[in-house]
Amino acid sequence: MTARAVVDPAGDCPDPGARALVAAAFAAISSRYVLARHQIAAALLDADGGIHIGLHLDAMVGRAAVCAEAGALSAARLATGAELVAAAAVRYPKPTEPAVARVVPPCGLCRELLLDHAPGLRAVVHDGTRLVLTPLSGLLPHKYVGTKWPAALTR
Repeated sequence: MTARAVVDPAGDCPDPGARALVAAAFAAISSRYVLARHQIAAALLDADGGIHIGLHLDAMVGRAAVCAEAGALSAARLATGAELVAAAAVRYPKPTEPAVARVVPPCGLCRELLLDHAPGLRAVVHDGTRLVLTPLSGLLPHKYVGTKWPAALTR
């Protein structure tokens, strides 16, 4: 079976930082895509310029699946204590879909998780016209704030 050429969505990013994140996530999922196993890769940018990659891990039991953003967050925290400043996730197309990868926003669970660890994080999302960096807190305006951690860690 020959590999098909899939369009990289990074070209739709006017912001150079967003473009680099999308390109990194696209490169990761392009090399690791497996139908029904690995469909999304995510990239997190830290304040020191490091990019940390995570891969979606599907599972027979849906609850056991791990989102790419969670993998990238774990990779980032293993590599550095630097503040995390931006995130992007790219979904690779199934063989039955047009050969265009697309940027996807974090799911609700990942929005909560990322904001727990990086309250100022911005995410690359499509605004209906183009890809933009937007505060993740705007995608989750009523974040759960419990009493598990000091308030300073959850803002």
